[in-house]
Amino acid sequence: MAELDTTKLLAARYRAATDRPYLASALYALTVVPSDGVPTMGVDRHWRCYVSPGFVDRTPVAELAAVWVHEVAHLLRDHHGRADLLPAADRRHRHRVNIAQDCEINDDLVADGLPLPAGRMEPRLFGLPEGQLFEAYLPALPSSPLTHDCGSGAHGQPVPWELPGTTGPPGVGRAEAEALRRHTAEAVRAHARAGGSLPGGWKRWADEVLEPTVDWRQALAGAVREAAAWAGGAVDYTYRRPSRRGAALRGVVLPSLRRPLPRVAVVIDTSGSMGDREIAAALAEVTGVLREVGIRGNRVTVLACDADVQAVSRVTSAAQITLGGGGGTDMRAGIAAALDVPERPSIIVVLTDGLTPWPDETPACRVVAALVGPSAPAAPPWIETVRVTG
Repeated sequence: MAELDTTKLLAARYRAATDRPYLASALYALTVVPSDGVPTMGVDRHWRCYVSPGFVDRTPVAELAAVWVHEVAHLLRDHHGRADLLPAADRRHRHRVNIAQDCEINDDLVADGLPLPAGRMEPRLFGLPEGQLFEAYLPALPSSPLTHDCGSGAHGQPVPWELPGTTGPPGVGRAEAEALRRHTAEAVRAHARAGGSLPGGWKRWADEVLEPTVDWRQALAGAVREAAAWAGGAVDYTYRRPSRRGAALRGVVLPSLRRPLPRVAVVIDTSGSMGDREIAAALAEVTGVLREVGIRGNRVTVLACDADVQAVSRVTSAAQITLGGGGGTDMRAGIAAALDVPERPSIIVVLTDGLTPWPDETPACRVVAALVGPSAPAAPPWIETVRVTG
């Protein structure tokens, strides 16, 4: 292995931390690992920074400082953690994921005046708008032979030039990484309050870290579970299964208490303003929670509705649902149809963008509305609402 010019490399890190002091703690948390295998510089999940000696020799200090900022940005933005949440088909193409992540980072770095080396990935190279997250860039990227690789600290997949597991130089654990992200986010805010210039992406990232938005999937799952528990909490007496206490009373048959399993209706807004991806995501959450609490089979009715009810089906999975419609929006028709059956539901879940009139009176059952999109109008106060933001 060629000898690493440590003085030059650390001088570049010092310059990066001096010019952008809000990143200093994160930059100095990185452990340097010389490597002939890495093309330039890269990071793993443990905050170890792999550095090519040849790349350091041929790169000016100003550009090395920019690469330091680029690599630590992958870790601060938890790119590997977010990549783990991608569908398996996307995770298999780690280089494409990495390019999308670089697009998320580099538009901020270029706006901040950092002199990144030639060949950098930017949204404009693909005709894409700036200021997006990598998850938004990924579907829009064309198939590419590029094999850009910043390591598992970016795309989440181990690469040959990384040390296995936690062997070798010490790294940063998960809890310490979260603490570093929060500390850096607070430093970003302090820098902005002091009048320092910052790219918009860093400001948005700091706001998200310090004031995280509620995970709509958890909120929707919680609302459906609570409604199911509320409906299932109703009890009644039945003689189909005599009470065990009846054995103490000769000649007397006592009824036992039963806890009915709720019936659920899912009303889906299929008007033209609804996106298929959001509908599918919200519906998958609802049906998954219902299965989890034991409500399945003919106890779940799904109604596709725009200005009128288009289709009614009893389902056991989201894949069995036929969506119709595509016209106007009136969820009152769907709610009325859900209630107009001999065995009325005790829970109605409405998946809609909120651009609909609602019933004037509270139905005689629990209603949960999943409002798709950040700009969806509020539902009436008697409806439990969860905002599905993408």
